[in-house]
Amino acid sequence: MREGNLEAPTRHPIDWKNPLYYDRDDCNRELERVFDICHGCRRCVSLCQSFPNLFDLVDATADGEVHGVAKADYAKVVDQCYLCDLCYMTKCPYVPPHPWNVDFPHLMLRAKAIKHSQGLVGPGEKFLASTDVHGSFAGIPVVVQAVNAVNRAKFTRNTLDGMLGVHPNAWMPELATKRFRWSAPKQGSATEVKDGERTPGRVAVFATCYVNYNEPGIGHDLLKVLEHNAIPYVIVEKESCCGMPKLELGDLPAVERHKNANIPVLARYAKDGFAIVSAIPSCTLMFKQELPLMFPDEADVQLVKDAFYDPFEYLVARQKDGLLKTDFKRDLGKVSYHIPCHGRVQKIGRKTEEMFKLIGRQVSVQLNTVERCSGHAGTYGVKTPTHPVAMKIGKPVFKAMAKDEPDFIASDCALAGHHIAQGMREAGTPPKALQHPLSLLRYAYGLE
Repeated sequence: MREGNLEAPTRHPIDWKNPLYYDRDDCNRELERVFDICHGCRRCVSLCQSFPNLFDLVDATADGEVHGVAKADYAKVVDQCYLCDLCYMTKCPYVPPHPWNVDFPHLMLRAKAIKHSQGLVGPGEKFLASTDVHGSFAGIPVVVQAVNAVNRAKFTRNTLDGMLGVHPNAWMPELATKRFRWSAPKQGSATEVKDGERTPGRVAVFATCYVNYNEPGIGHDLLKVLEHNAIPYVIVEKESCCGMPKLELGDLPAVERHKNANIPVLARYAKDGFAIVSAIPSCTLMFKQELPLMFPDEADVQLVKDAFYDPFEYLVARQKDGLLKTDFKRDLGKVSYHIPCHGRVQKIGRKTEEMFKLIGRQVSVQLNTVERCSGHAGTYGVKTPTHPVAMKIGKPVFKAMAKDEPDFIASDCALAGHHIAQGMREAGTPPKALQHPLSLLRYAYGLE
């Protein structure tokens, strides 16, 4: 047994401002080193398409070793990584503090950053990653109608394929007729609540691009739950995209620009004793992990990290403090619940599942939990080259979620939820209803 591989994983800061970070030859040497370790292990073959591609490339060489793989073919591995982090957090025995120091996702991030810095990312991919840009049309009636009509029509979806590389069959989110930030109360009616041992007694809600522009109902349900529990809340005064779509593209300067817009605002809430809550796991992970690793020396980034909560992480902690209402009134029946990758790697445990079980003490809940990657992974699931792969990766999830014909399917990641619903429909097992877990919690409370 090698020293270090039984210790808890640790993460090194991302040295992305070092000029050597963008040296392709140096990066290729590190890719070859890590690929050789992965080739000798192969534990991650079932996680995503990066690993099968890597092992196929190695197996096709004359001597079956990594040194025979052409450097140009490394992109076939890198482009299939969508930074879910599962290999690092759940599979790899060689992550730090192991002396082999394998961080596969952040090495893929480095290769993506080099690709982006060399101008090799197309305009379609850049536009898909600009969620705050195309989301800015939400709430404008004529534009919303036009965009949503384009999303639904076969002819225009074929056009989108040619222009942006969006697969004609991929589910795409519709724009909301009214943005969350326009329609939500800026603060709740509760003015004072007891702090718990684990939780601050006030919440600042970071809306996220998706809730603000696409599914504001998720945000409204969060507010109703907070209001029902007499937890004072405010909507964060102003916000920019969390930066995760840009991170997945390797556009690290854009991540920094979003960080510069968000952190000064969020740090004020953290200093005032607020818990900062985001209903989208990828956004939460960005503030909990990626930004702190990209900017390890910025005190406000670390302060925001410590104040940031997944909504169910916060609510379950309130319950353990004896400060959450459990007056559930409505049965949920059979629920198939999916734990998304960016929720799993936050190191908080199965908090949404804990809440469903808590609800089940008062009303009927028959829970089927599925803990496996759905394959959607943000823009990966909608791009023309990778949508079929995303559907293939998700097949075991689609099947597992259909078990016992659930009354509801749910995922903390709304994108994953819609991807799963599409996969279930294509498999001939369409879901009866798709709801976000926050919406099911609101329903269980009997709130309208």
